[in-house]
Amino acid sequence: MSTKLRLIILSFLQFFIWGSWLITIGAYWFQTKQWSGAQFGAIFSTMGIASIFMPSLMGIVADKYINAEKLYGVLHLLGGVVLFTIPWVTDPGMFFWVILLNMIFYMPTLSLSIAVSYSVLKREGLDVVKDYPPIRVWGTIGFIVAMWTVSLLGFEKSANQFYVAAGAALLLGLYSFSLPKCPPTAKDTPSRSLVDVLGLKSFALLRDTKMATFFLFALLLGAALQLTNAYGDTFLHDFDQVPAYQDTLTVRYPAIIMSISQISETLFILAIPFFLRRFGIKQVMFFSMIAWVLRFGLFAYGNPGSGLWMIILSCIVYGMAFDFFNISGSLFVETQTAPSIRASAQGLFMMMTNGFGAVLGSSISGIVIQKYFTAADGTKDWHSIWITFALYALVIAVLFVLLFKHKHNPQAVEDAHPEPLLSVEQA
Repeated sequence: MSTKLRLIILSFLQFFIWGSWLITIGAYWFQTKQWSGAQFGAIFSTMGIASIFMPSLMGIVADKYINAEKLYGVLHLLGGVVLFTIPWVTDPGMFFWVILLNMIFYMPTLSLSIAVSYSVLKREGLDVVKDYPPIRVWGTIGFIVAMWTVSLLGFEKSANQFYVAAGAALLLGLYSFSLPKCPPTAKDTPSRSLVDVLGLKSFALLRDTKMATFFLFALLLGAALQLTNAYGDTFLHDFDQVPAYQDTLTVRYPAIIMSISQISETLFILAIPFFLRRFGIKQVMFFSMIAWVLRFGLFAYGNPGSGLWMIILSCIVYGMAFDFFNISGSLFVETQTAPSIRASAQGLFMMMTNGFGAVLGSSISGIVIQKYFTAADGTKDWHSIWITFALYALVIAVLFVLLFKHKHNPQAVEDAHPEPLLSVEQA
């Protein structure tokens, strides 16, 4: 089996696990369990809480102590066991803790999957900028396949969605041990300071103004990502309260409609190498922010009837909003850091996006929606909610253009490393 095919399988299963429940958990929470909306924000904050410390911590472990592919496999096996227990939970308070435990195991695998893939590709003499996006696109396909599987099997409101995710997690956990070895790259490095001993070198990157600014906006955009994950499917499900829309495809299979977002991802992932070489990371991330404005704005005016085209267009621009930030951002981190701290640096990037960003996005949005946009009977003013989110993304875009200073070097992207690599000493 070729190296690329092995990494494709890894990427497919990595996101199949997440796609099995991430978008549809809202329907399970509100429609089946009928639990409080105020508590739902806390559920989505679990991935943020876990991402604050686990990706960077596991990146440190992979950099210094344990083969990355083995650590990756163990985390998926543990996560699979936890996913199997979720359907047995009957209390929303306990549900929070079980989901949090699952996120503690799952979230670091996102950055570890990148670190493993980059390590294997470079060992084979391949170019991560050219060769990783076509591999990563299969992760998006896995996410789509999972959403369609759950939707067509009628599991959108069922606990069975967690069994689907658990099976995939256990399969990937076992498969990971067959991957090429990715040994620690910094285990023989002399340690003199406490930071060195703990393996926290990547945090020194924050001393560099450009990198600190980049990670700040990673946090702010991470908050935007959680908004669409938490409320997109629930937004479409709420249209079943409108008689004119009850029998529409959008209301009957909202997860399938939302999967258009992931289909769009597959196209934009493949376009990343061209856009990075042509425009550079600053413009590509700016494109992402404008796409977030359109994502939320189109949702504000869309509906399953005459406004269906706006919902579909919103899902299409999501591909640019997500990929031009997440995938391009990880490539930027890869090309800006020295080999000894790359896994840790990817963990730091994940901590900012899916950690602090997710916590801020889910917690603050939950409070704002409950206080300002939810009526006494529990109905939500979705138009105002999405307009507010769109204005948030627009403000971020303007600030990013003003504050992020980075000169595009096409040759640096072509060579898949910058001028020069940023080490801890330089930071």
